[in-house]
Amino acid sequence: MNNNQGHRETTTLSGLLPGQRVRAARALIRCFACMLAASLFVSVAGAVTVAKKKTRRHRIVTHSAAARTPRRHSAAHLSPLLLGVIQGGPWTVPTYADSVAGDHVDGEDLVVRRAAVAALGPYNGSVVVVNPLSGRILSVVNQKLALGPGFQPCSTIKVVVALAALNEKVLQPDTRLRGIGLDLTTALARSNNYFFASLGQMLGFEKVRYYAQQFEYGEKAGWNLPGEQPGQFPSAPPNNGGAGMLTSFGEGIAQPPLQFAALMSAVANGGTLYCLQDPRTAQEFVTRNPRVKRQLDIASLIAAIRPGMLGAVEFGTARRARQDEPIAGKTGTCSEDHTHLGWFGSYNDVAGRKLVVVVLLTGGRPAGGALAANIAGGIYRRLNQDNYFAATWALPPAIVDPYKFLELPFPKTR
Repeated sequence: MNNNQGHRETTTLSGLLPGQRVRAARALIRCFACMLAASLFVSVAGAVTVAKKKTRRHRIVTHSAAARTPRRHSAAHLSPLLLGVIQGGPWTVPTYADSVAGDHVDGEDLVVRRAAVAALGPYNGSVVVVNPLSGRILSVVNQKLALGPGFQPCSTIKVVVALAALNEKVLQPDTRLRGIGLDLTTALARSNNYFFASLGQMLGFEKVRYYAQQFEYGEKAGWNLPGEQPGQFPSAPPNNGGAGMLTSFGEGIAQPPLQFAALMSAVANGGTLYCLQDPRTAQEFVTRNPRVKRQLDIASLIAAIRPGMLGAVEFGTARRARQDEPIAGKTGTCSEDHTHLGWFGSYNDVAGRKLVVVVLLTGGRPAGGALAANIAGGIYRRLNQDNYFAATWALPPAIVDPYKFLELPFPKTR
C-alpha cells in the first residue's frame, strides 16, 4: 500500500480527472507567475537602492568640494550659471544646407567667392569677407543669413569686453585675476568663460553696453545694403546670469555676421569703423568712396589683445585655422533656441595686405567655433595657393578696385 501511495504522489496529475488536471495546471502557472514577479521586484528594488546610495554619495562629494572652494571676487561663484547654460538638442536647424541658394554675385570678387564657397562646403552657414582698409565687401556667402538680424555672438563678444576692460583700466595685459590664474592673452586664446564673466561683473552692464554701442552693436553695419537688418543689444542685463553671462556667452545679444565683420575690420586696421559697402556697378565703384562711421581710439588696446587672438590660432580654440602666415581671430560656440552656433572672426596680414574673414555656422552639434575656424583657414589657404595676396587686387568683371589707388591718410584718433 505504501508503494501505491508513493506512486500516486509522483504521478498526481496523471491520476486526476481531466477537469481536475486543468485546474491544477492553472494553479501551478499562477504560482510560477507570482514567484517570477517577486523575483523581479527584489531585483529592481536592489538596483534602486544602489542608485540612491550612489546619488547620495555623489551629492555629498559635490557639496564637500564646494565647501572647500573659497568664495573670492572671481568667477568661482558664477559656476552654477556658466555650467549647463548651453542647452542641448533636439536641434531644430539643419547642419547641412545649400548656403548659396538665392545669392547675387554681381560685383563680388569671384576669386574670393570661389574660395569661400569651397571652404564652407555643405554646411549651413554664412561667410563674409571684407577689405578692412576700405570697408569694401569682397564676398558674402548666404546673403540672407548675413543680412538678417543675427544670432547670439557666443564668445566672440569677448573681443569687445577685453577692449573695454583695458580702456577702463580694470586690468592690464599681464593681470592674473584672483581665483582664475590666467592673464588676458591666455584667457582670449583659450576663451575662458570665468575670466570674462569676472570682467563683466567688474565693468558693470552699463559700461559694457556703452562700449558695445561704440562698435555699432544694435546698428546696421552696411551702407544702403538692400535687406540688411540691424542686430540687437539688450537694454538691461539678461535674467540668465546678468552681466557675467553677457560678457562670456553674449547672452541677450543678436550679432549679424556683417556687424562682426565690421568690428573685426576696425581691429584689423587700428580703429577705423567703416560702413561696409557692396558696389555692384562700375559707376558705383567710381562714386562710392570709403565711408567712416566712427573713429575709435583703440590702437594701443589692439596691441594688447592681438597676442591673445594670435594665440587662439596658434594654441587655443582656433587651432584648425593655423597655417604658415599668422592669423588673429576669436571663436565662439553656444546654443540659441535649439540651434547650435559656431563663430569665427579673423584677419591676416600677408605682405601688408589684410583680409577679414567671418564665418557663422548654424545647425546641430558639429556647428561650432572650431569648425568655423577650420573653414576660415581653408579660405586663407586657398587664396594663398591662388597667389591672391601677391597679385594686384582686381575686381571682376574687368573693374579695378579704385580704393587701392586712393591715398587716404589714416584718420587721427580723438
